[in-house]
Amino acid sequence: MASYLAARKQRRSHCVKSLIIILLFIPAISGVNFDQCLEDIRSGHWGEFGGRNNAGHPVAISNATAITYELCLRACGSGPEPFQWSVFSQQFSSWLLPWLALVSQLPFGSEDKVDNLISMLLTVGSPALAAYSLALTVLNGRWIARRFSSYKFPNTLQAVRILSSLQQSPLQINTHRSLLASLIVLPQNDEWWRELVVWLDYTHAWSISAVTSIAWVIIAYLFTVIDSLTGDVTNAVNANGEGVGSLWIWLLPIVIGWLQISPKCDTKRLFQAMRRANDIAYVATPPGTVVLATSISQEQAISLREGVNDPLYNDERCTVPIYNYARFLPWVRAVEEVSEMFRAASHHAHLHLSVDPSVEWERKEKSATGIDPKNRIGKCVQVQAYCLPLGEQALPTRRSMWGPNVFSRIAIASLIALSLQWGTTGAAVVVVWFTPTTGLGCRSGAYLLYGIVSTVVWMLLLVSSFLSHYVSMGRHPADHLSTILARWISIGIRRLGKVLAVFNAIWIVVTCLFQFSNYLDRCYCNSSVLGRGITAWDVIMIDPQDISSMRGAWIGGVVLAAGSATLFVFFVNLFINPRLPN
Repeated sequence: MASYLAARKQRRSHCVKSLIIILLFIPAISGVNFDQCLEDIRSGHWGEFGGRNNAGHPVAISNATAITYELCLRACGSGPEPFQWSVFSQQFSSWLLPWLALVSQLPFGSEDKVDNLISMLLTVGSPALAAYSLALTVLNGRWIARRFSSYKFPNTLQAVRILSSLQQSPLQINTHRSLLASLIVLPQNDEWWRELVVWLDYTHAWSISAVTSIAWVIIAYLFTVIDSLTGDVTNAVNANGEGVGSLWIWLLPIVIGWLQISPKCDTKRLFQAMRRANDIAYVATPPGTVVLATSISQEQAISLREGVNDPLYNDERCTVPIYNYARFLPWVRAVEEVSEMFRAASHHAHLHLSVDPSVEWERKEKSATGIDPKNRIGKCVQVQAYCLPLGEQALPTRRSMWGPNVFSRIAIASLIALSLQWGTTGAAVVVVWFTPTTGLGCRSGAYLLYGIVSTVVWMLLLVSSFLSHYVSMGRHPADHLSTILARWISIGIRRLGKVLAVFNAIWIVVTCLFQFSNYLDRCYCNSSVLGRGITAWDVIMIDPQDISSMRGAWIGGVVLAAGSATLFVFFVNLFINPRLPN
């Protein structure tokens, strides 16, 4: 019995191998030879009608360099050119493989491998979203530095560095029981700020592998561009990867940008750093003594949200940087709460007012802020009042749900993200659009669809983040119709956006493979039927005039793609590393 099962298993294995071999070699055996087909047509074997020149004008069949789509189907068939391993391997290794390898240099950080995989597919499926999240991160760093720049109070610099580092985290602020006020005011908490800065000071920075991958991509791209422009452009023109190289160049500035920002996205290290810091956080009490916050309760002034299984906040909880789009509005609100308290404390200190009004102000000359620790101690009510504007009993309860300068940053980030997306996608479309037969065909249509779906994914997830924030603000009860609708629409369009992104990522990789394997080298695709309809024609023999215009389009595509990528890198370097408060 055992021998019978082994033999059966072996036969099944042979059948699978045979099937794979047949599937690989059938196209090579039965594929279309368009050069031979044109010779047969010129000989008059298929009649005297249907001959065209490369511009699509009718010519004598014996002088035809192109043929109508209808004649192409009759004479050549609807199948593709045969698969050629030499062409496929050369195009794949030159134009696509370096980019796929560069994907590994994207920052991940989640403990869940599925989350990391989805974030990778989300990046490839929507470069617009990846660029948007990166641009927001850069703009946020500049905004928070300027927001705190006028404050003169201990730990202001550390607050900016910590809050900026926590953009990749589900940050939450607790102002109850003077927790946040104590964290800002009490001198015992100076160590909390110093230590958390140190514990968050780890980097996803330049490494030998990252530099090697980037250098490999740049050198491979330059060499293949030069080779394709100076060599015989008519050789396997429909399998040429010039458009593919322009299409994927968006990945280079994204990887370089994240390496420069060095996002703090390691889930385990982030939560460990916050727990260690909160173990040494102190809080003021009603009698005026200072005790560890953990001795009273497990509530903390600044912490990371964990253990929440609400699907509305799935993207906020995931620390992968591409999800910064979902954390943007909650993060801004949290930062603004801390900022308002620092502003009030700084103003009180500027007026030489102690936390305890009965304590006379003592200036400490050796201190950078000139504030003696004695001026920063008091009862919990006094500490809380010190972090409120003069004459106020509490922070304003009715504030804008969006936060300051939110829409201007969204507009700038959107503009720069869409510029990168459509600068590279548009360049790829230009390259194949002006490759004979010119017009909208399978290749240009596939690239165009990729860019459109990428943009739609970005729009869906952006709207989802607004609706999610609206629900989290709690302006209406949880059972209110508007809250229920916002919740389910947010979850629904976010899931739809992710599904579209996954399919878009698979779509563009498969499209590239089809192009390199000659699968798209068929009458339908070569005739640009998508754009020209029933009047389409298939250019089979490329003349010198076509070569000149084609080279011009290829050069223009390379310049447009490289220019868009360079502009994005320039933007990141212009806004990164802002001047921090003294």
